[in-house]
Amino acid sequence: MNPADIAAAGLPGPGAEVSLLSMFWSAHLVVKIVMIGLLAASVWCWAIIINKVILLARTQRAMAQFEDVFWSGASLDELYATLSSRPTTGMASLFVAAMREWRRTVQGASSSFMGLQARIEKVLDVAIAREVEKLESNLLVLATVASASPFIGLFGTVWGIMSSFRSIAASRNTSLAVVAPGIAEALFATAIGLFAAIPALIAYNKLQGDVAKKQAQLEGFADEFSSILSRQIDQRSVHDQAA
Repeated sequence: MNPADIAAAGLPGPGAEVSLLSMFWSAHLVVKIVMIGLLAASVWCWAIIINKVILLARTQRAMAQFEDVFWSGASLDELYATLSSRPTTGMASLFVAAMREWRRTVQGASSSFMGLQARIEKVLDVAIAREVEKLESNLLVLATVASASPFIGLFGTVWGIMSSFRSIAASRNTSLAVVAPGIAEALFATAIGLFAAIPALIAYNKLQGDVAKKQAQLEGFADEFSSILSRQIDQRSVHDQAA
């Protein structure tokens, strides 16, 4: 808000109504930039939140469907042939990665199972890291907005208060009506900062917890599937020694 403009405009009439839109248009350019930036950050956060909610729900459904098929007693080779020909997510990605390493060894010329268990576990760890990375992508944006927005809003607050004092100096009038517009802008910038920060903080904590649950499920399946393949390795090793 320009102090000279305030001084020239004089005091608002008794029936004047101050709306949020009017406060925005009468705000100083710096405060406007702060408000627009915070609103853009809020929109960005909500887009990330909606995208993550949909992604986590889709991942949960895919994992539940895969577990039903996997534990139904279907052939692992048939399941691998079905899943390897299409994009996979969640537990299916772990299964395909481990089975690919398994089949490379089984179908190899030497068919040596030495070190296969360690390779499978490494492959599963890498697959888990990739799945978690996809689920966690852009969550750092929520954390950044949640932590930075109040301070950016505070910057707008400080600037608005500075404008108020400059208005007093320009108009040489200590009336509350002269000071109030700048204070209103300051509080409005603070409110927008909180409007962006609070949902981002709540969503970040909730989504981070959901990702941690999915990671625990993936790690649990990886341990179980690694045990299954370990028994297969032992059986084949005993068979090869007997032969």
